Amino acid sequence: MEMTESQIKAIVGEVIAKVKLGTPNAQMHGVFTDMNEAIEKAKEAQRVVRVMSMDQREKIISVIRRKIKENAETLARMGVDETGMGNVGDKILKHLLVAEKTPGTEDITTTAWSGDRGLTLVEMGPFGVIGAITPCTNPSETVLCNSMGMLAGGNTVVFNPHPQAIKTSIFAINLVNEASLEAGGPDNVACTVENPTLDSSAIMMKHKDIPLLVATGGPGVVTAVLSSGKRGIGAGAGNPPALVDETADIRKAAEDIVNGCTFDNNLPCIAEKEVVAVDKICDELMGYMVKEQGCFLASKEIQDKLIKTVITEKGALNRKCVGRSAKVLLKMVGVDAPEGTRCIIFEGPKEHPLITTELMMPILGIVRAKDFKDAVSQAVWLEHGNRHSAHIHSKNVDRITEYARAIDTAILVKNGPSYAALGFGGEGFPTFTIASRTGEGLTSAATFTKRRRCTMSDSLCIR
Repeated sequence: MEMTESQIKAIVGEVIAKVKLGTPNAQMHGVFTDMNEAIEKAKEAQRVVRVMSMDQREKIISVIRRKIKENAETLARMGVDETGMGNVGDKILKHLLVAEKTPGTEDITTTAWSGDRGLTLVEMGPFGVIGAITPCTNPSETVLCNSMGMLAGGNTVVFNPHPQAIKTSIFAINLVNEASLEAGGPDNVACTVENPTLDSSAIMMKHKDIPLLVATGGPGVVTAVLSSGKRGIGAGAGNPPALVDETADIRKAAEDIVNGCTFDNNLPCIAEKEVVAVDKICDELMGYMVKEQGCFLASKEIQDKLIKTVITEKGALNRKCVGRSAKVLLKMVGVDAPEGTRCIIFEGPKEHPLITTELMMPILGIVRAKDFKDAVSQAVWLEHGNRHSAHIHSKNVDRITEYARAIDTAILVKNGPSYAALGFGGEGFPTFTIASRTGEGLTSAATFTKRRRCTMSDSLCIR
């Protein structure tokens, strides 16, 4: 049954009240006042989880999937209400994607060699208690996706969520623990603190019982994790360019690019952040974007106002603009955009502040290239060496190959919207921790395990 807006607000209010009471242990599962206590409780739970059978872990994950589906709208509304970012409809779709396609225990496999000298197995074992830092852009999605993968590998997890999204993150963590208890597992398989800070993050990163750190966020937090002296998985920033050449289906490219760029108001790190189009089709592409895809073509005057509005004097993003809709952003600069406006576009050089900066807003700068080789060169420059994500619209396989080799990203989407890379309208599994910087790429349960080799010499080989 679909929940009413008043029911959802009541749930959000209840969660906030529980956290403010100062006694979260008795009210919300996995929430503690002290990071050291949170880690200790997760460690106790991990002693149980590590000896659970795969079937037992999968039962917990199955209940988590069900609870995500049951609470998808609540989680979506909480995220928008708390952070002001994104939109409810797309966030519901993201939660359903997490519930349906996040890999579970099937991702944990064993490799075996059998020969004249016996039998060797390589098995995936748990790290133990994983320390995870999560962003405000996809707070509950990241918590839930990570929890399922880490639990499948036999781990438990302690989160230090972004303070701007703590209520939403706590609600998601509570769901994970409720699912574990319902399926006969332990409490505190996912833990956090009620007031996450830089200090609580530092405690987590230095704690002797945290062997693996997973950071999903900006370059600063990833650098801190990689400087901790521990094994770190870093999912950092991206500035994904979408290249369009003259062989592409230009109308479809316009639709795909705008759909990807505007999904959840451009919050996903894989979303199209700028376009590089060859000169021959650049005007045609922009024409389709304006006439058929609800794009607003910004004049030089509006571009200048947007720069001053969305980027601070110190060169940082204005948090009040991140994840806002095109209509809201235009209203901030005095433009009353027509209904149906989805995206703000303009043509500019690659050095334009609204193009070279990863905005996480439905603002799409378009760079005109002389030809394909020039387009590749500009796209590689715009990606800034993050090796995160990139996109191309072309029917020429040789060109797609050339671009893929030059851009060298963890994700490359060909002839589709960016979100196809996460299994939404494309094949494959989703993740909200894309470790481009440390090389794991799209993380899953297998990522959060250690490989262990077990050899039986001259035995267990039947020939």
